[in-house]
This record gives sequence, structure tokens and C-alpha cells, in this order.
Amino acid sequence: MQIKTIFAEDRRFPLEPGAGSDAVHSNPVYSFAVTQLTLDTGVTGTGIVLTMGRGNELVCNAIGLLSLQLVGRDIEELMSDFGLTFRLLADDPQLRWLGPHKGVVHLALASITNACFDAWAKARQVPLWKLLLSLSPDEIVALLDLSYLEDVLDTRRATELLTTQMSSRSEREDVLAAGYPGYDTSVGWYQYSSMQMEDRVRRSVDAGFNAFKLKVGGSLEHDLVRARGLRKVVGDQATLMFDANQQWSYPQALIACKELATLNPLWIEEPTHPDDVFAHKSLANAAAPIALALGEHVPNRVIFKNFLQAECAKFLQPDCTRLGGVSEFLTVSLLARIFGVPVVPHVGDMGQIHQHLVLFNHVALGHPKTFLEYIPHLSTHFVHPAVVKDGRYQTPQEAGSSSDLV
Repeated sequence: MQIKTIFAEDRRFPLEPGAGSDAVHSNPVYSFAVTQLTLDTGVTGTGIVLTMGRGNELVCNAIGLLSLQLVGRDIEELMSDFGLTFRLLADDPQLRWLGPHKGVVHLALASITNACFDAWAKARQVPLWKLLLSLSPDEIVALLDLSYLEDVLDTRRATELLTTQMSSRSEREDVLAAGYPGYDTSVGWYQYSSMQMEDRVRRSVDAGFNAFKLKVGGSLEHDLVRARGLRKVVGDQATLMFDANQQWSYPQALIACKELATLNPLWIEEPTHPDDVFAHKSLANAAAPIALALGEHVPNRVIFKNFLQAECAKFLQPDCTRLGGVSEFLTVSLLARIFGVPVVPHVGDMGQIHQHLVLFNHVALGHPKTFLEYIPHLSTHFVHPAVVKDGRYQTPQEAGSSSDLV
């Protein structure tokens, strides 16, 4: 089962007016930089990472450069020690300069990584979640690059954490039949009118959702009007989250968080610049008890470690299409488990891959069964779109990571 070919594909999907909009991204074109990997047995692997349109071709070009050394590798041999390969690719002696471990080159690594995991699961003829749950603690740790984390997470501690959770797995496996709860982001895009938002919320409630996210980050008065309107529609018992998409400065964020806190949100997401760990720490202290959530634009495991050490995020939102793929997502999930912070992924994959990963996180790591974000805009473009019933992601049964595109 050797890797015969690897190539990149540029896929772009214009959205309906207003869809996908937030305070920063006003005219998104949801796009995937796709890695297509073929084994000599005919098995294919698909890896995706999200971009907003222009520049998607840059990631595709980087995929071509970064993936050359994988051609000819046996998929089982490759995945038996993928953490080493991940580090070698991330530290390519020339391409590393373009990061390191962030930006275009890291997105390319994510796409390649995700294709490898997809091909591996297909070669074993099982869904990705089932493959991951079948691995021993040692085999899981071998998938990971734990470099630069040794002060809080090394091979021994990661193996111990996974081993400790083995005996109680059966207590959490009910999620496989019951489904994983979702929350709906698609109701509250920034450019939606109040009428559009109300209509979408009512349809979402009818579909079984009881948790919703609203985009904020404009004038505080405008944000409060929309937030109060949403709270009135969904009622006091529904769960609300507010997402500023990094728009506020620290002084703006401090005022906005305190005002929005009166509407009892579960969290306020990405309140300021995603690289400013100290500002998040100061804001978390000043705005307490309001919870902060972050991770959509955190590029690698080291920065996630810094945020966790700063104790400023009560919800962590890693994304396997922003980090270095499935491997680094699992690494961050282990870090979050050590610090006792729930993982609620951002779904740059539209929930296709993450519906597998949250099952692993809950069953194998003991993460709480919190939420998985729901954004259905590209569902018709997937061969096996995520199935959501009564507000819950149904456990996928097809082999692979649910990433194949039509």
C-alpha cells in the first residue's frame, strides 16, 4: 500500500449573500486546498484545509512542494511513526523559513496530514473515529509531534493519560449511538438582517438545536441590539455564544465583554488579536466570570500551550484545518485535557473530520461531551456529508474521514 501519487486541487465555493460573514471577513469564498493521495492499491486519501478564497492557490502550491518526500512510502509504515514524519515535514530546511509552523506552509502540512489519515482509515476499511479508538496508547502517541511541549506534555505523560482513560471508556461509548450534540453558527452571520436571523433560528430550533452563535464585533450598540433580539427569540433556556472574530482592541473588548455578559452567553469568542496571549489573560481576569473561547486562528500546539498556561481560555477551539492536521489536533486535545479545558472545535472542514475527532476526544481522552459547531453551507459538495438529526451529529459509518468532495 505505497503512496503512488500526491497532487493538490484548488476548490472554491461561493456562498449566498451574507453567509459566512463576520466582523472581519466580509465577503468570504469558502475554499479548500485539497490534497489528493493515491495508493498503489487504488485507495485514495483526501485532505482539506479551509481558506477564504484568494490565496488558496498558494496553499496548493505549497502542498506540491512539501509532499514530494512521501511518494513511495507505505501507508502503514508511514502512520506507525507519523509524529516523526510530521516533524520532518514541519521542519523542512527550506520551507520552514516561510512559517515556522504557521501560515501557508503549515496549512499545506495540514492538508497533507489529513489526506494521510483519510487514506489510512480507508485502507483499513473503517471510519477515522473507529481507527483512532482501535489504537493503543503507544500507537496514538507515535502519531504526534510533542516537541517544544516537554515542560508540560512528553511521551510518558501522554501515554499515561491515554492508558488511565482505557478502563472507563465503556462509560462514554454511549455517544456513538446517541450522537454528538451540535450548536448552530449558521443562524447568526454578521451581515444577516434581524429578519433573516430570526427565520433561521426558528428553523434551527425546529431541527433540534438549542445552542446558537452570533457574530459580533461592530459598533457595540449594533451588537447589543442583535444579541438582545436573538436572546428574545430563543428564550432564556437556550445557550448563546458571541464571536468577535478578533475585531476588538483590548479596551474595546473589555467594555464589550462586560455589556454582552448581561445576556448570559456561554462564552465570548476571539475577543481580540489571536497572537496576544497577555491581552487575553488580562481580559479573562477583568471580565470574569464571563468565559473566553479561542483557537480558530491559533496556528500551532506551542501557542495553544501558552494560552493554556495563561489560564485565559475556558473553551479551546482547535481546528485540524488550521493546525497541522489531525495529528496536531490530537496533540492539542491532550494538552487541553491536562489543563482541564474542554475542546469545542472550530469547523473549517464544515464538521466533516471533526465529527470523528470529538468522538475520540470524548471516549479515549475523557473530554466532556460539549458541542460541535454546525455550518451546513457546503454539505452538498461532500460525498458523505455529516448527518445531523435532532441537533446531534450522527456517528459516521463510511470508511475514512468524510472528506471526499463531489
